[in-house]
Parts: sequence; C-alpha cells; structure tokens
Amino acid sequence: MIIGIGSDLIDIRRIEKTLERHGQRFIDRVYTPVEQARSERRKLRAASYAKRFAAKEACAKALGTGLSEGVFWRDMGVINLPSGAPTMRLTNGAARRLEAILPAGHTAHIHVTITDDFPLAQAFVIIEALKIVE
Repeated sequence: MIIGIGSDLIDIRRIEKTLERHGQRFIDRVYTPVEQARSERRKLRAASYAKRFAAKEACAKALGTGLSEGVFWRDMGVINLPSGAPTMRLTNGAARRLEAILPAGHTAHIHVTITDDFPLAQAFVIIEALKIVE
C-alpha cells in the first residue's frame, strides 16, 4: 500500500547560484557525505546537486511533514541500490517520521526517480508499505 507520495521540480540555475554564493557551507548543511561524493565527481555538478535537492523535497512531502517536525535536509539522503536505482536512506527525524506513518506489520520501500533536462531537475518519491510475510 502507498503511504506517501511527493514530487518536486527545481531550476538547476537556482542551485548553481546557491553553490556560487554559499559553497561548502550550503553543501554541508543540505547534503550527506555520500551525496557530496557522488555530486562532486559529476561533470554537471549543479545538476547532480539539484536532482538530490528535489529528491529531498519530494521525500519530505511523501513523509507528510515537509521540512518540519524534526525532519531536516541531511536526514534524507539519495543512495543507489546495487542495481544502480536510486532510493532514500532516512535517518534521525525522517526515520522517526517514517516509523510513525508505517502500519504495524509492514516494512517500508522507498521508490525514487530523479531526472534533469536543463534548466530543470525533477524528482518523485513513493513510500510503499509492504506487509511482512512470516
């Protein structure tokens, strides 16, 4: 069963300007070390950061809180499954919020899709509750 859906669309140029203006301070405030390492290796660095920013916004919406109620930027990080597909790793306030909305006897699976086509980056997040089979 789907327990959360979120989407976000961002202008990559907004992230470019923020990176120019605030640099590492912005990066450290918003992105996990895994996201930073991945984005810093990219030729289109700002687009990579923008896609991850959009995924965080979409995830916060799927959690039903936005960036409030103890959910912060770095509590949500885009990671890749062994297949290469993106998903989210939730920690701290985001993990607590997920636990609160997850029905008993279920486990969460977070589906993520991210894309960009300059000047836009977009992300969709679906949080699915899967019944635990014993």
